[in-house]
Amino acid sequence: MGFDQFLGNQRIVSALRGMLRRERMPSALLFTGPRGIGKFTLARLFAQAANCERLKDDFCGECNSCRQIARLADTETLVVQGLTERGEGADAAMVERVPLILQTNPDVWAIVPDPARRLTPVARPMIRVGQLRAVQKAANFRPQGRRRVFILDGADTMRWTDADLFLKILEEPPDTSTLILTAPKPDSLPSTIRSRCLQFHFAPVESTQMEEFLATRSEWKPAERKLAAQLSEGNPGAALALDLDESKRLRRDVLKLIEQSVDGRNFRDIFKTTAQLAKHEKESFENILELFYSLLTDLLELSVNPKALASRNPDLRRELEDLGKKVELGWVARATASLDQLSARLRRNVGRQIGLDAVAASMSVR
Repeated sequence: MGFDQFLGNQRIVSALRGMLRRERMPSALLFTGPRGIGKFTLARLFAQAANCERLKDDFCGECNSCRQIARLADTETLVVQGLTERGEGADAAMVERVPLILQTNPDVWAIVPDPARRLTPVARPMIRVGQLRAVQKAANFRPQGRRRVFILDGADTMRWTDADLFLKILEEPPDTSTLILTAPKPDSLPSTIRSRCLQFHFAPVESTQMEEFLATRSEWKPAERKLAAQLSEGNPGAALALDLDESKRLRRDVLKLIEQSVDGRNFRDIFKTTAQLAKHEKESFENILELFYSLLTDLLELSVNPKALASRNPDLRRELEDLGKKVELGWVARATASLDQLSARLRRNVGRQIGLDAVAASMSVR
């Protein structure tokens, strides 16, 4: 039990342990990297180590404090409990007045994007003003144990206009509290917040480590573990959540749309495919766009070097090679730019199918 259980990014683990050992912990940390890479998990482990009753730069996992904080691993259950207690009919004022706080230990809070309601959640959960104000007040309380830790998971979801409130905490940080923010990219947060945080970017886990990890956490065969490690691009959370059959089906559908768009012959079939991808998939639309990026990246690498591995979609190598004969580097650049434009417009609630239709039209080489 301890930090040894964390997979990958040992340089970050070593840095955090050094802070704990020297008792020189920063007031604010920023963990960046893709969803599922382990940002929240390591933040929780740090909170356990900062409050462990037996160890100084690690955690035992057995003392009362460690066991309480460990319960934050099941955020889904805690969110359901919080929303149920607040009530399904909570209006906007109630959502702000009764902020969603996940707390299993007096000194450790987890703040996650608030979906407002359990049964009919909002389209884009976000960290709200009420949550930030609660943190601002509580951060100044002295801890019952060794240190107060506040984990803001998905800090990029807060409105930038609300971030000014958060700055008040960072500008006058209490000596006994540490705030840990997680976000996919540093620039998803205002520079005023980034500049006040000690930043750590989480790198992908090496393929061999991923395969060893999956051998203990799944019933996949060696070839399936290798494929899962490649498809997840070194992301443990993504690998564990992966349905290989569904992933293959969805990636083939995305590739089919790209192929249809390149040929540009039957737009009825193209629009039928865009409707399926935009409206009728269980996978989030943002993740579906990531599949487009993944396929285009492999296509780009194969265009430059036909002997490349197609590392992101190894099981689709032959189809990508065939498609690569129909397009040029300039086409890949235009297709990527069109996807970038759609990704940016999603923040302004652009129609998903209309946006995807526009991407498909831009991919035609005719």
